[in-house]
Amino acid sequence: MSTIASEASHSLPQRNYDHPNRSLIFDATLLKQQSNIPPQFIWPDNDRPNPNPLELDVPLVDLRGFLSGDPSASERASHLIAEACRKHGFFLVVNHGVDADLIADAHHYMNRFFEQPLHEKQRALRKQGEHCGYASSFTGRFSSNLPWKETLSFQYSPEKASSHIVENYFRTKLGENFAHLGRVYQDYCSAMSNLSLGIMEILGMSLGVGREHFRNFFEENESIMRLNYYPPCQRPDQTLGTGPHCDPTSLTILHQDTVAGLQVFVDDQWRSIRPNPEAFVVNIGDTFMALSNGRYRSCLHRAVVNSESPRKSLAFFLCPRKEKVVAPPHGLVDGENPRMYPDFQWPALLEFTQKHYRADMNTLRSFSDWIISGKQSN
Repeated sequence: MSTIASEASHSLPQRNYDHPNRSLIFDATLLKQQSNIPPQFIWPDNDRPNPNPLELDVPLVDLRGFLSGDPSASERASHLIAEACRKHGFFLVVNHGVDADLIADAHHYMNRFFEQPLHEKQRALRKQGEHCGYASSFTGRFSSNLPWKETLSFQYSPEKASSHIVENYFRTKLGENFAHLGRVYQDYCSAMSNLSLGIMEILGMSLGVGREHFRNFFEENESIMRLNYYPPCQRPDQTLGTGPHCDPTSLTILHQDTVAGLQVFVDDQWRSIRPNPEAFVVNIGDTFMALSNGRYRSCLHRAVVNSESPRKSLAFFLCPRKEKVVAPPHGLVDGENPRMYPDFQWPALLEFTQKHYRADMNTLRSFSDWIISGKQSN
C-alpha cells in the first residue's frame, strides 16, 4: 500500500482517533433480546432515523435492450443513469441477466453463516486494519456510534489464477462444511463482476468517453463482496445499522431482501429505497467519482434497523486492480473542468478508510488532502 500512509496522518480530524473498547462484544443473539442497548450503540439525536422517511425517486433502468445489443435501448439506459449519477449516484437495474435462483441461494446461505454461535463465526474474524473477514459491529475499531450489524467480507478477482478464491476462503476460514457456500458466492461474485462491467460500459457512454474505457479499466478487478446482517433491535430509534457514509469503492451493486432499511441523503433529507426483489440497487463510490473528475456523485447513505425482523443484504464492491492509477480520462478534463482529485491507487484509499479515517461524506476530499500533504513532506 501507499508509503504516504504514515506521513500525513497527523492532519486527520481528531474524531477519527476513536479508541475502541476492546472488552465490548456484539453478540446479536444476546443483545437483540435486551430492552436497552449499550451506550456505544446510541447515536446522536441528529443522526437518529426518521420513522417515516419519504421514498427516493430512483430511476429504474431496464438492461434487457443493452444486453441484447439494441443501440436505442442502450442510449435510453445511458441517459437515465447519467441523470441519476449527476444528482445522487443511485439507480436500480432490472432485466440484468443474473439468475434469480443464484440470488435466492446467496440470500439463503447467509443464514447458514450468521445463525451460528458467535465463537463459530469468529473463526473468520477480521484482523485489525484488514478489510476482509467477520466483523461484529465495529467494536474493534471504534468506541462510539457503533453500527447494529454483522458482516462477512471477502475478496474476489475474475483472473484465472483466482478462479476459486472465494471457495478457498470459505474452506480455509470455516472448514470443509462451508465449501458449498464458497461455491455459491464464487458464482455470485462472478455474476456481479460481469454485471458491473456492463454498467461500466453504460457509464462510459453517458460520460462521452466510449463504452470500452471504464470496462477495460475494471476488466481485471480486485473487488470485495460483503454479506450484511442486521439483527432486530429493541431500540431501533436510538441506533443505526450502518452509519452515514459514502462508499470509498468504485461501484456498489446491492441486493436487498424484503425488509426495508436503505436510506439516501438527498436534498437535505433522508429518503428510503424500497426493496425490489427483481432489481439491484447500484450506486457510485468515491473512486468512480474521482474517475469521472467529480461529474458523477458519490452520495451519503445509511441503513436503519427495526425491532421485528432481521434484514440481510448482499453488497458487491467493484474495485480496480491495486496497481491501477485512478485518474480521469483526458476527455473529462479541460479548462472549464480542471482536475478535482490527485492521482492515487485504490489500496491507498482502502488503507486510509481502514486505518486512519472513518468513512463519511468528506472521505474523498480528506483523502486528497492526505495525499497532497504526504507528497509535500517528501
